[in-house]
Order: sequence, then structure tokens, then C-alpha cells
Amino acid sequence: MITYQRLTEEQLNTFIEIRIRQLREEGATEDIDLVPALLDYYHRHMADGTFVSWLAMDGEKIVGTSGMSFVEKPPYFGCPTGRIGLLSSMFCDPGYRRQGIARELLSRVVGEAREYGCGAVQITASDMGVLLYTNFGFKKNGNFMQYNL
Repeated sequence: MITYQRLTEEQLNTFIEIRIRQLREEGATEDIDLVPALLDYYHRHMADGTFVSWLAMDGEKIVGTSGMSFVEKPPYFGCPTGRIGLLSSMFCDPGYRRQGIARELLSRVVGEAREYGCGAVQITASDMGVLLYTNFGFKKNGNFMQYNL
């Protein structure tokens, strides 16, 4: 039976291993050791409440992950609070896919964003995740652009 719980500090090392596995599965190339930066990020943002994660558990094993970072920018008409949830770390172990786990995790972190006062949730979706997000109600925004520094 799958249970759900919030990520704790004690689970961070395993969470980071899964995050790196997810990035590899999505085709990322590794040219640095990302572990120290991820540890720093999660420690700081879990402590100040600007990052939350729900996990899917099969006993003691993490079989699904989610993440929501909260950012704030000047309010605009589409988001009058200026608070935005940035969805990340959506991953389900291949042996547990197509069982509704990702949808449940998504529902939980979107609920966290609602409670935080976010007016929108955004994600850069992998090809694998597009169907999940569109079925949940996400709309494509063709205006997303990025400039790497």
C-alpha cells in the first residue's frame, strides 16, 4: 500500500539521489557534482518554508517525489498575489508508474501552493509529464523563455 508524507531532513540524501536520477532520465548531461548545491538549496528552503515536497512511500522506500518552491515577484493581473509555485522533482519509480501516484503527489504540492497564497503554479515539463499536467488542468504558456548567465 502506498502512503504519502512530507519530505524530512533525514530523507534528503535519498531525495537528492532520486532528483539526480530524474535529471539523468530527462537527458541532462552531468558536468558538475550537483549534490552539494542541492543539499544547500533544500536545507535553506525547507528551513524557511519556501520549499516543500511530498513523497510516495512503499513501506520505507521512496517510490515517488514532488517539489514546490515558492517565489514572489511583483503582482500582475494573472497573479495578483505575486506568489508563484515552481513545481519540480516530479518523479515516480518506473515500477510504480501508471497507478495515480504522480497525480496524488501533484495534488498535494498544488494544495501547498494554494495554502501559501500562490496565484499560479508553473513547471517546465518533460515530455513524459505533459499528459499528467494537462489532465490536471495546466495550460501551455508559449511565452516562457530563458537566458542562461
